[in-house]
Amino acid sequence: MNRELFQQACDLVLDCEISQQGVGTLQEKTIHAVLKHYYAPDKAAHEQKVEGFVADILQGNEIIEIQTRNFNVLRRKLDAFLPKHPVRIVYPVCHKKWLRWINTENGEVSAPRKSPKTGNAHAVFPELYKIKMYLEDPNLSICVILIDVEEYRLLNGWSNDKKRGSRRNDGIPTDLYDEILLKTQEDYRKLIPKDIKEPFSTADYKKAAGVSARNAGIELNILHHIGAVCRVGKKGNAYLYQRM
Repeated sequence: MNRELFQQACDLVLDCEISQQGVGTLQEKTIHAVLKHYYAPDKAAHEQKVEGFVADILQGNEIIEIQTRNFNVLRRKLDAFLPKHPVRIVYPVCHKKWLRWINTENGEVSAPRKSPKTGNAHAVFPELYKIKMYLEDPNLSICVILIDVEEYRLLNGWSNDKKRGSRRNDGIPTDLYDEILLKTQEDYRKLIPKDIKEPFSTADYKKAAGVSARNAGIELNILHHIGAVCRVGKKGNAYLYQRM
């Protein structure tokens, strides 16, 4: 993790592009652009043709794909890349977020208001489920990067204050909080809550990790698939798990 380099990437994108074209007007959204410059300051490494596809970054033999959502669209690329290249998928998660609203009638932007939610690495699991069949490939690694963000939303929703149902316009990174690498079973085990008592059920995991019941089930499905946990029995209809 290099906060100085991250800030340099933010400054470069904001100063050279956003200031000229306006927030949210870029074809490539700001978070994606900043992360490309963070992981590859040399622009010559960006948007390289590899195995019939365009990789976000190619440095030496390593490919870096920055994906903010919809991991399922990466499957064809992974089929082509993984036999010949180490691939790192970078997934940004908002650690702390400040909301700013854009008035679509006069263009005014509100003062930032902090969201009460705090993001963490558990957010990546629903996306990992979409590429579950690739997670054990030794050439694949996942990097969850936790960043603080100012999110700009248009006041164009259906509620009286126009906030519900509004459209997200762009997100502007402001700081780097952490980077979590997921490659080995031990990397994944580090995400299991330390204070959870074994054996544990999905309900136990939900409470300890602070995630929804659905996401707790997805996380344990992935953790079991890659061998970070094993099933050791049942309590009623619920599986019981423990660390491997």
